[in-house]
Amino acid sequence: MTARRKVTSVAALGFAPLALAGLAAAPAAAHGSMTDPVSRVSACYAEGPESPKSAACKAAVAASGAQAFYDWNEVNIANAAGNHKQLIPDGKLCSAGRDKYKGLDLPRGDWPSSALGSGNHTFHYKATAPHKGSFELYLTKDGYDPSKPLAWADLEAKPFAKVTNPKLVNGEYVFDGVVPNKSGRHLIYSIWQRSDSPEAFYTCSDVVFGKDNGNAGGGAPAPTASAPSEKEIADGAGKSTVDHNGHGGDETHAETPGSAAPTEKPAEQPAESAEQPVEEPAGNAPEANGATVPKAADENLAETGGDSNTPYIAIGGAAALAVGAAAMFGTARRKAATAGGRHSR
Repeated sequence: MTARRKVTSVAALGFAPLALAGLAAAPAAAHGSMTDPVSRVSACYAEGPESPKSAACKAAVAASGAQAFYDWNEVNIANAAGNHKQLIPDGKLCSAGRDKYKGLDLPRGDWPSSALGSGNHTFHYKATAPHKGSFELYLTKDGYDPSKPLAWADLEAKPFAKVTNPKLVNGEYVFDGVVPNKSGRHLIYSIWQRSDSPEAFYTCSDVVFGKDNGNAGGGAPAPTASAPSEKEIADGAGKSTVDHNGHGGDETHAETPGSAAPTEKPAEQPAESAEQPVEEPAGNAPEANGATVPKAADENLAETGGDSNTPYIAIGGAAALAVGAAAMFGTARRKAATAGGRHSR
């Protein structure tokens, strides 16, 4: 092999680890929605965005368009950082204040619903891209009227269930909560605040306590909600604009309510910040009410399903390989220059 070919080969070996490290260190966005009890967006996606069956989902698709339901796992605010009430206005809680999902805010008593009883309940939250964070579940107050726009004042002051880093089982977050005594038609509002970025996700799940599953506004009984199956999720994935490799795919992914300008995702912190201890999952038992949601605007983004140190380990290893490659590259160049000098004489 000639000296010039050796130089080219060494350079290629040096760049390959850097390219692989770049792929390994790319942050991923978290996505998901409540599936037990079934959220409005999950129920309408399961019915089919192009031809929903229930009157409520037909109205929601007519208001928002089918694409909002192909993107069922992205009802979010990218830079929420725990400021949910400040960012989401009354009447727009189910859409997280995003015009893209405005059909979810329609006030009506015939949304597909899930039967729910008071006492212990195991909740399921489908995570198409899991990340560490906290879940808060709020229940509507007695006297809730589903025919009126949902306001923050319609929810109980404190979450009835709250858990940090619940268990991930078969692609779902699974955690327990104690449901208060209620009767009739109500709504559970969930907030998933990530701890590895400011991003938060929101869901509205219509529930009925007792045997009556009637339309709270009169008319035909409300249908029972069904969560999307794995096959339905896979079948619709090709039409989704959700990008799990960063905040992209949809121009409104990072939109803040009341502002059309997208926000930039937080810059990654220096590698030494990854040395801070990482909280281990605390099982599936709910935390006591009143615990604070960590605000992570200044924390680095972690890889999906991985440890927060992973990106920096990859970068550090690539840097070491790059230094070695540079040294080999320099040696090869000197040998080439020496050989060229001999030939010229």
